[in-house]
Amino acid sequence: MSDDLAANYKKAFDNAIGLGDRPALVLIDFAQAYYDPECPLFGGEGCKTALESALRIREAAHAAGLPVVLTEMSLHPSGVNAGRFFEKSKPLESFIPGRSTAAFADGLVPREDEVIISKQYPSAFFGSSLAPMLTAMGIDTVILGGLSTSGCVRASCVDSMSYGFRTAVVSDACGDRHPAPHEANLFDMNAKYADVVSEADILSYIAGFAKETTAA
Repeated sequence: MSDDLAANYKKAFDNAIGLGDRPALVLIDFAQAYYDPECPLFGGEGCKTALESALRIREAAHAAGLPVVLTEMSLHPSGVNAGRFFEKSKPLESFIPGRSTAAFADGLVPREDEVIISKQYPSAFFGSSLAPMLTAMGIDTVILGGLSTSGCVRASCVDSMSYGFRTAVVSDACGDRHPAPHEANLFDMNAKYADVVSEADILSYIAGFAKETTAA
């Protein structure tokens, strides 16, 4: 980015909304599809490091007593429940239940105290119970990580903001098959919809809740 363009964006979009007092961690679509070299959705190193980061944040969230939500794509074999999305994006066949690529990624075994949201479209909020569930729990902040940055993470980020949640996208815990769309979408989400933060920053934020739990 040129110095002039950077200054232009800073003037227009240089604003952080901050995080609230009741966060939940939402991890988007960490599926085996992104880790199978034979799958058209294979994401390479960017998805590998995103999962490693997400698992560390997940452990911290549990230690602090924060709600953790995992999402999964779950499609009818015909793809009918994913409509035009299935028509446009043929690799979605990877998420038909029973296929190895539809399973959670290695290392992300769902826990009994985690909620699994099944979805058919990019956003974790669209057509699901996620927003009313978080609202009923009194959640004011959504921490997002997942795959892919330019797809389902971005869509979930926009909807999270639209539902009124303070939204933090953890850059280290998001992955894409190429760094260009990854970085471009992080930049745009930070400009307009969310605060994009590092793993270190979010771990520091979560640690504050762990201290509160210990003190109580």
